[in-house]
Amino acid sequence: MPPVAFDEMGPMESCRPPYARVRDWLAATSPEAMETRRREAEFIFRRTGITFAVYTEGGDPERLIPFDVIPRVIDGAEWDALSRGLAQRVKALNAFIADMYGAQEFLRAGRIPAELVLRNPGFLAQMQGLSVAQDVYTHVAGIDVVRVSPDEFYVLEDNCRTPSGVSYMLENREVMTRLFPDLLTRCRVRPVSHYPDLLLDTLRSVAPRNCKGDPVVALLTPGHFNSAYYEHSFLADEMGIELVEGVDLVVQDLVAYMRTTRGLKRVDVVYRRIDDAFLDPSCFRADSVLGVPGIMDAYRAGNVTIANAPGAGVSDDKAVYTFVPDMVRFYLGEEPLLRNVPTWRCSEKEGLAYALDHLHELVVKDVAGSGGYGMLVGPHATVAERAEFAARLRARPDGYIAQPTLALSTCPTFVASGVAPRHVDLRPYVLVGREIRLVPGGLTRVALREGSLVVNSSQGGGTKDTWVLEG
Repeated sequence: MPPVAFDEMGPMESCRPPYARVRDWLAATSPEAMETRRREAEFIFRRTGITFAVYTEGGDPERLIPFDVIPRVIDGAEWDALSRGLAQRVKALNAFIADMYGAQEFLRAGRIPAELVLRNPGFLAQMQGLSVAQDVYTHVAGIDVVRVSPDEFYVLEDNCRTPSGVSYMLENREVMTRLFPDLLTRCRVRPVSHYPDLLLDTLRSVAPRNCKGDPVVALLTPGHFNSAYYEHSFLADEMGIELVEGVDLVVQDLVAYMRTTRGLKRVDVVYRRIDDAFLDPSCFRADSVLGVPGIMDAYRAGNVTIANAPGAGVSDDKAVYTFVPDMVRFYLGEEPLLRNVPTWRCSEKEGLAYALDHLHELVVKDVAGSGGYGMLVGPHATVAERAEFAARLRARPDGYIAQPTLALSTCPTFVASGVAPRHVDLRPYVLVGREIRLVPGGLTRVALREGSLVVNSSQGGGTKDTWVLEG
């Protein structure tokens, strides 16, 4: 029998204190009024152009991520404790990445198998020995967190390459402010609108050592066919910086410039939203038409900062994830404030045997997968699906990890049948520069199908506004 999920609001008659005002609002609002607000929110998103293309569905550029008008509420004290754990974790992850491209002390101490690092697709030999500004590799981290009880949060995975979704966090709040301004005021919700300012300040703070004057920042996008292009253009606009594609940048004498109507203008920091492989055709994939030839040479020369750093994805691997608590102890000399989900590495004989024997009760994930793809949710899979996945495990055991099926917390959600509980996770965004900073909240993703634990937008999930309360 599956474990009972913790409901973050609780029963209407005895709800948890953070949800008291939301409970009263729900009790006083008819389903018809809620549906009207839902349609208004959809109209705003469509008029604003907030879309997300899913490549497996033909890359429809007009696809909207479903938005739920009932907010997810987190008490101020809960958030403060969570944010301390997130800051600690990202600090350790940055130390690990720096170490792997430097002395490799964690590896030499036998704290992680060498093949998990050196054969990892995210590990870039071109980054070894390269000095980066302030030893920061992951300037923007998205840490996926799930809640299982009033006091227990687990980290589900770390996103240290090019985490997306922050524009939806900001636009969700903007929509809720327009639709329910009085409720926001009554609940005393902490703001998130200053995120672009914090992001820009963070990027400027890691300007390269040869930067002269005020750092010039540009956001590098693959272009309008990318699924997250809306976010790229939104963030560039909010920060007041140029949105550029690879053809807009050029490297001359180991210095990066962008083309403008007034000639070339030096760029000091490139906030790149393209994958490592496409970043520099002279260093990585020679057939890339998205990147900037020579930008890695300018990077090595200390003339430009690339954020997030190439090779930061070595820490995103779901097998490497299992070692993060030990990274906290090794690099920081502290006990982890946030827990990992218990995990079996199928690359190990015992882990594979356990996974094969318990497929009916486990979640099995591709170590390099994302977006909810390449995974099996055992309790919800058919006998045939489990048999097919068992064959995959036996054929390539080092490509998978297995975890227990957590009882992800639920939040009240407006669905076709009315208000009902649906499972959620949370992606807070951690900014690392001179200091580590977070805005209070993050992107709450919600599994809209009853009983589903898959919250990814690419798998039919939606989003909610995340309210962190004052006090």
